[in-house]
Amino acid sequence: MDYKDYYTVLGVDKKASPADIKKAYRVLAVKHHPDKNQGNKEAEEKFKLANEANEVLSNPEKRKKYDELGDHWQQYEQRAKPGPRNTFDGSHSGQFDGGEPFGSSSDFSDFFEQFFGNRSNSAKSPNRKGHDYETEMEISLEEAFHGTHRIIQLKNEKLRITTKPGTYTDQLLRIKGKGANGSSEEHRGDLLVRIKVKHHPQFTRKGHDLHTAFTIDLYTAVLGGQITINSIAGQAKVKVTRGTQSGKTIRLKGKGMPFYENPNAYGDLYIHLQVQIPDKLSEKQKELFEQLKSTI
Repeated sequence: MDYKDYYTVLGVDKKASPADIKKAYRVLAVKHHPDKNQGNKEAEEKFKLANEANEVLSNPEKRKKYDELGDHWQQYEQRAKPGPRNTFDGSHSGQFDGGEPFGSSSDFSDFFEQFFGNRSNSAKSPNRKGHDYETEMEISLEEAFHGTHRIIQLKNEKLRITTKPGTYTDQLLRIKGKGANGSSEEHRGDLLVRIKVKHHPQFTRKGHDLHTAFTIDLYTAVLGGQITINSIAGQAKVKVTRGTQSGKTIRLKGKGMPFYENPNAYGDLYIHLQVQIPDKLSEKQKELFEQLKSTI
């Protein structure tokens, strides 16, 4: 039975934080996931080993036991004698975080089974909760505003994932009972869908408010006038006062994002005006500007 260096497997230092371990695991899980490497036995083994390493290093108790074992592995190997395996509760909280998490769950190595529990024995526990799956769902800002849905393929099942108006980045949607198998159907894990709202070329979101830049011509800035703004909710007419300076901000109440728990309430839209100075003037225009200058 070979010793498994889980830190090397994940490519992290022994002093790595839980966040570092989670990040390293996510990268490997996405890279070597069976759905992306069908028929590739090497990738399958790396995926299994990454799961195994994450199972241990993301659990404080198992990590402590593993670190203690690592320092004395050679001595233990020399003293080890055949006998019943040392097992304890095999429940775990590891998640596939990112990418497509759906596929076959892997058996752990003999090394893991020897020191961290026999999965076949732990499966007999009448209350063993299956671990959760996690995946990402990318939507546009417009879809976050209005609400939308996606169809996700989970093994042989198609799931309709629906978002409400006001959905935001890193929001987690929990679908009960669609995770890994537990000791019974009612003990199945859940499917966690992490929302990612794509960058928008026109609007920047800050909480429930939206911000946008809008360019007006010099004449509108000087004389005032009316402009038409395209908001996500539709077009809005905005009054520009005389003598508007570049950088002025106009606030449109209720033209921002809907509140997730109260879709009848909305944030505001902030319009940051930029005055465009003409760089090409006719002789007549130059003459008029000179006349204007002389009167100031």
